[in-house]
Amino acid sequence: MTTESKSNEIKNNDLSNKPDKLTKKDITKSYFTWYIVTEMSNSFERLQSLAFCASMIPILKKLYKTKESLSDALKRHLVYFNTQGTWGAVIHGLTIAMEEEKANGEESVTGEAITGIKTGLMGPFAGIGDTLDWGTLKPIILGLFIPFALKGSVAAALAPIVIITAITMVIGYVLWYKGYTLGRKSITSILESGKIQQLMVGAEVLGLFMMGSLASTYVKLSTPAVINIGQQKLAVQSGIIDKIAPGILPLIAVLGIYAYLVKVGPKFVRILFGILLISILGAAIGIF
Repeated sequence: MTTESKSNEIKNNDLSNKPDKLTKKDITKSYFTWYIVTEMSNSFERLQSLAFCASMIPILKKLYKTKESLSDALKRHLVYFNTQGTWGAVIHGLTIAMEEEKANGEESVTGEAITGIKTGLMGPFAGIGDTLDWGTLKPIILGLFIPFALKGSVAAALAPIVIITAITMVIGYVLWYKGYTLGRKSITSILESGKIQQLMVGAEVLGLFMMGSLASTYVKLSTPAVINIGQQKLAVQSGIIDKIAPGILPLIAVLGIYAYLVKVGPKFVRILFGILLISILGAAIGIF
């Protein structure tokens, strides 16, 4: 083989191993794969790692052309991973950007750096997502449709599922692309700026307002107890409680359940049976 033919062979190998350019279609496909399978493969050992790796497969196949490099990339994304599925999507976009840099020969982006970024960000974005999605968005939407559902509306029972799904899908899609376009330095600067913390505090306050509104509207608790004063009877509910602190009994019930959740944990079955038992006993002896 001549020197020229060897040179051409090396050149052809370099071209064949060169990563393909990622398209919007590739990134969108990756996102919807993640959105669909996020919670399907959870395990105590790795939680969302299989879903993460599955969403990255179409990206990695275009970036890494050798069996060894593709295998290393897949193994890299099979390590433990767990975050909130919607707001955590920014981590995936950021990971795609870093994998693209690594595949194109950026020496500062190593496999360890990619894993480190994922590990460092999955906790903060899990807290952000849980606060904004499940602690704020979900109660607000459910609160809007509960009155219609109580009146027998089937659409009101289904609408929250559709609306919450649509909103979280759009949020995740936007954040996926934001992570890809901003890069790791921008994401880190946003977290360090304190703006995310301010957003979370505001969401928590809004969530508390909504929970207070829902509790006062839908938690019904009163007492039929009567106090005999001479020849007259004084109703405890209308004669005393409603004049001093209207709605205090539902508030006490809600705070009692909240205190149980904080001290004992989310033992929802115990809470349900506890409410049922207390209600039956209270009605039997004439307290509630």
